[in-house]
Amino acid sequence: MKELILASGSPRRRELLTLIGVPFVVEKSDADETISEKEPGKIVMELSDRKAEDIACRITDGYVLGADTIVWAEGRILGKPKDREDARQMLRLLSGKAHEVFTGVTILSKEKEPGKPDDPAAEAGQPAGCVLRRDSFFCRTTVHVHAMTDEEIDAYLDTGDAFDKAGSYGIQGPFAAYVDGIEGDYQNVVGLPVSEVYRHLRAMGYTWQA
Repeated sequence: MKELILASGSPRRRELLTLIGVPFVVEKSDADETISEKEPGKIVMELSDRKAEDIACRITDGYVLGADTIVWAEGRILGKPKDREDARQMLRLLSGKAHEVFTGVTILSKEKEPGKPDDPAAEAGQPAGCVLRRDSFFCRTTVHVHAMTDEEIDAYLDTGDAFDKAGSYGIQGPFAAYVDGIEGDYQNVVGLPVSEVYRHLRAMGYTWQA
């Protein structure tokens, strides 16, 4: 069985892959995250491509999974908050409205061509001596947030849950009290649409079950 490398240090992505029984190892990508795209779906696919390629260029055989998640509200990206006031402003923006969460996923399959020398340092897009296959997609989920008072926002910030998460919230934690509902994949909001990932991994030929 070929190895699957998760090109992400996100503990939530690790938990989600483990949840569905997919074996993998973690190698965090150091890829540049400067974006050139403007549309949210294209942004997350661009970033997931870059992360996957960063790891794929180091190997000659195996699968790489890159992913990137953004919170998209009122035409802009909400990243991780710089401080408490930044988080407060983000939550005020989300309060009483719907916003979208996009996750882009790129799966790269790389294998050495018979008779060709190893070249793990070759560029991922044009690997000398290797065959590279690519599958990229994105998933979108709409999240409806209950109108929050300033006291509720401060109470949530006091939990400390907001400060390492895009959009200043995690749907799987205390913020669940303020989520009226979602349209789409819940796990996508957590950080990885594992049902889609499962299907795409199987379509790419990655097998781990008898």
